[in-house]
Amino acid sequence: MTLTGHMLIGQHTVAGNRDAIRGLDPATGTALEPAYFGGSAEHVEQACALAWAALDRYRETTLSARGEFLERIAEEIEGLGDELIDRATSETGLPRARLLGERARTCQQLRMFARTVRAGEWLDVRVDPAQPQRQPLPRSDLRQRQIPLGPVAVFGASNFPLAFSVAGGDTASALAAGCPVIVKAHGAHPGTSELVGRAVARAVKACDVPEGVFSLVYGSGRELGIALVSDRRIKAVGFTGSRSGGLALIQAAQARPEPIPVYAEMSSINPVLLFPAALHQRTPALAEGFVASLTLGAGQFCTNPGLVIARQGPALDAFVGRVAERLQHSPAQTMLTPDICSAYKAGVNALAQNSRARIAASGQIAGGPNACQAHVFVTDAADFLTDHSLQAEVFGAASLIVQCASDAEIRQVIEHLEGQLTTTLQLDDDDLELARSLLPTLERKAGRLLVNGWPTGVEVCDAMVHGGPFPATSDARTTSVGSAAILRFLRPVCYQDFPDSLLPSALKQANPLHLRRLFDGQREASIHAE
Repeated sequence: MTLTGHMLIGQHTVAGNRDAIRGLDPATGTALEPAYFGGSAEHVEQACALAWAALDRYRETTLSARGEFLERIAEEIEGLGDELIDRATSETGLPRARLLGERARTCQQLRMFARTVRAGEWLDVRVDPAQPQRQPLPRSDLRQRQIPLGPVAVFGASNFPLAFSVAGGDTASALAAGCPVIVKAHGAHPGTSELVGRAVARAVKACDVPEGVFSLVYGSGRELGIALVSDRRIKAVGFTGSRSGGLALIQAAQARPEPIPVYAEMSSINPVLLFPAALHQRTPALAEGFVASLTLGAGQFCTNPGLVIARQGPALDAFVGRVAERLQHSPAQTMLTPDICSAYKAGVNALAQNSRARIAASGQIAGGPNACQAHVFVTDAADFLTDHSLQAEVFGAASLIVQCASDAEIRQVIEHLEGQLTTTLQLDDDDLELARSLLPTLERKAGRLLVNGWPTGVEVCDAMVHGGPFPATSDARTTSVGSAAILRFLRPVCYQDFPDSLLPSALKQANPLHLRRLFDGQREASIHAE
């Protein structure tokens, strides 16, 4: 497929008229063709008008038709073959094997949402039949279902050009909910975005859904994104990126005459707790696992282990020593973009110049452009509690080890933490009592708690939570991964005393969709949906 450098507004290919974006090979610094000229307020207006026109028809598509649409998107993405992987490799510097896995995850989550849609439980149908004879007052017939919020603006992420981008989790869950989607492509991988965008557009056409269900726009800076979030027809936002970027969108969304939710995944350092018995018994294995997780993908994961908390003593000293041995053999890796690399180096330099932290280990020196040299720092709990800057995320293969004098100090450090996506507990049987005492605090701090694993690696499944208290996300009640992500883009509507002929199919007395309803306070037996 020949890349055009154009936006996709519905089924129309549209040239932008603002500053150009070019993909860049971060391994060589070479600019890639073609140029993608940014959109304007006029393009936002066109995309939003189409999305709004598509809403009411799309949101009432049958569950089977919507499931087929999501599956067709997955098929179209897979049909791109090597062309997609080759372009993504050129634009991100990520290895081919990583991108093949990410494409598989992207298509898996589309198919997961197709299954979720067909099951229909997300509609959360509740029926309280009329009780005309009830005393002292009769009860009306009351029926509730979930409906989509409306068109959703999705912002592609830099670190996942497929799984958190044009057809990633935010887009898939919004489309599953019945919401049209307008994607603002990330400037780091515009060609990859066009390829996937065209795959989605082909699925729209093949499945005969309204063209405004999907659009793809480009724009440098924040002007286009703010215009998109500010448009009255946009009813929710999905974002994965920096804290500053997420807060800018939240501010714009709250400044509207009608504020809207922004589901922003922003900042997390994902603490790892090394409990005493585990640290004593498994020092080499823990050091090996930590370094592998830290350096995976140059540390460019939302769940990278950026903080380690442990009781000071010989076992921790041995752990730090093994980490240093292992890390010195870790080669520098290419980061996604020059800006990400510059921010990483600035974060590492800030820690290196902080008198409260010291360098404990470092990887091999970076040789090429935009390369990440891994670093591990050590600080004391008292200094960590005093200096809030030590809690700042350094996006890349950098981590800080906090030495605590006692279990009480460990508890203080945990209470001091901001909200996190993950917290990992490395423990053995002798650590269970201490872990149990800390668990209530850890539950308040993170969206996912792991035992004897490593936080990098997010499974796409029903039970997954990829969210957490601020600043990990802007809404701790939600997840951006897993089938529960659909709930972000829905709201309940109650229908009182409607004639059956006027009710939506999901609420009709005969239950034609065979949904598992909450009927008069009792959960009905499960029957697969249409």
